[in-house]
Amino acid sequence: MTDLDTGDRSGHVNAGFRRLFGGDGLTFGLGFPLTGERRGTPDSTEEARLAERAESLGFDGLWARDVPTYWPKFGDAGGAFDPWALLSHVAARTEEVALGTSSVVLPLRHPIHLAKSAATVDRLSGGRVVLGVASGDRDPEYAAFDVDPERRGEIVRDRIAAMRACWREEFPEVGGEWGELGGDLDVLPKPTTETLPVLPTGNARQSTEWIADQGDGWLFYHLPDETLRSYVAEWRELAGEKPFSIAVGVEFADDPSAEPEHLHLGYRAGADWFREYFRRLDEFGVDHVIVGLRGDDPEAAIETFAEEVSGAL
Repeated sequence: MTDLDTGDRSGHVNAGFRRLFGGDGLTFGLGFPLTGERRGTPDSTEEARLAERAESLGFDGLWARDVPTYWPKFGDAGGAFDPWALLSHVAARTEEVALGTSSVVLPLRHPIHLAKSAATVDRLSGGRVVLGVASGDRDPEYAAFDVDPERRGEIVRDRIAAMRACWREEFPEVGGEWGELGGDLDVLPKPTTETLPVLPTGNARQSTEWIADQGDGWLFYHLPDETLRSYVAEWRELAGEKPFSIAVGVEFADDPSAEPEHLHLGYRAGADWFREYFRRLDEFGVDHVIVGLRGDDPEAAIETFAEEVSGAL
């Protein structure tokens, strides 16, 4: 039996973390919305169907974004659905793929609610939750939640500590500006491991040293090759073998040999170029890529990536 079967909650290495980072090579996940709907509410039936299709094609992770409100000026609704409801729905339709957040905006969420929601989906999915966390980037949301944006760094540290106390301890004693648990209340359920894996996203208003020490990995945005190479090298010096992940936007050109055109946080190119690009990322030491597929036919794009890029590495 596995450690999950025996109920052992050792460390943060749950089934989802093992799926993403347990091997030697680069792994791939997809970011919701899989349908590509970014300014409204996606078709939930189609999102779930494409999630099943992605798992069947060998993708290792499915990543939900946390965007509480829609700000048209930003131009991206983030998939519209609450991440925990979406991941719970997807968990019921899949079996082994990791279920990640990319990323929960910690200053806009109460740590008790977040600890409970994340642990619930982790339990319901058999230990597949990997928690990307962030400080946020949509200015009007802080006022909507009565949060001082200048305190984001402090709040991120506070929330992570509070969540881990809720997961690790029975009747925890922990407090912060969010409130206090004084030892007379417990937070259930506990996750399948001692604590869920937590991956700070971007700089999260922290130093790289803090992220290397406190994070279970690092999730970053798309970077130019040489910048990415230097980031990974620095990460290895500070964090050893803790995983390094990035998110990359991908749009396939009709010509498989087409050279790249820069898109926001990614590229439009032929499948041949993307195959070589991800080989380079593997050589740099990147462990996992969250692919944001773009295009008019989402299912065809998912199949092309699986068959002509990730499946050919």
